[in-house]
Amino acid sequence: MRLLAALCSAAFAYLAVGHLTGLAPNPRAPATRRTQVSQRQLWLLQAGSDLTPRQFWIGSIGAGFIAFLAFLMVAGTWWVASIPAVAVSFAPYLQYARQRTRRLAEVQRSWPDGLREILAHVNSGATLANGIEALAERGPAPLREAFSRFPVQARMLGVVPALEIIKEELADPSSDKVIEVLVLAHQHGGETLQEVLRDLIETMVADQLTAEQIRTAGLEQRLESVVVAVAPWVILLFLATVPEAYRRFYRSAQGRFVVLLAGVWAVVGWVLLRVISRHIQEVRVFGGGSTLTAERDKAVAR
Repeated sequence: MRLLAALCSAAFAYLAVGHLTGLAPNPRAPATRRTQVSQRQLWLLQAGSDLTPRQFWIGSIGAGFIAFLAFLMVAGTWWVASIPAVAVSFAPYLQYARQRTRRLAEVQRSWPDGLREILAHVNSGATLANGIEALAERGPAPLREAFSRFPVQARMLGVVPALEIIKEELADPSSDKVIEVLVLAHQHGGETLQEVLRDLIETMVADQLTAEQIRTAGLEQRLESVVVAVAPWVILLFLATVPEAYRRFYRSAQGRFVVLLAGVWAVVGWVLLRVISRHIQEVRVFGGGSTLTAERDKAVAR
């Protein structure tokens, strides 16, 4: 019995650590190959993270739990500490969302310079494929990262499948349009290739100017919404740690009701502010969702 209990404990520990680290054994047959990346995993990849969705959510919940213990020691009441702890648990999501937005915006801003690099190679007599390969070495930093595997994939799979892989990895409407034009230019460019690239550069520059104006106009509203949402809870923590009268009140049933009502109103107000201040995202007309082609799996396997 002791041996059986020890084996069960070891198996449980192995599976628990595997799930936490994302290295749990896969019971499915090795012949089945996944050709899709989940939306959550793609979201993390675009944010520059190698975490799995499970690791991300476990880390977020763990951060919230640690914050809850810290606020509980300061405030002395669990209902006062719970709201800031929930906010802390959502902080990684907000940070990754900002990081993802920043990375995609850097790629979008880099496209005019990247296209000029391609155009320079085409003007010098090189092919379009050689010009795209040059992005992996001499292009802007965000595009060098995005096209780092393009030379190898283009030789193994072809130029068009390699571009399709990059398009699905970026999953960005602006990049979709550029890559679709590059695909068509590669297939049917001919004598009009240089003119197509020049027109594409002008279009991307105009789109970026419009997007920058929209972001600048909404910056003040976003900052004000953050201050309005955070300031009351900072004051609440201060009141709950100073005079004894405030501490007694927030330990009473009336204090719990006030904190609960304030938490509900804070959530409702935050949601309304996010809805009012959000930007309408451009729909991916040329995108294929989060599906990565089977050619990518073959390239990785090799």
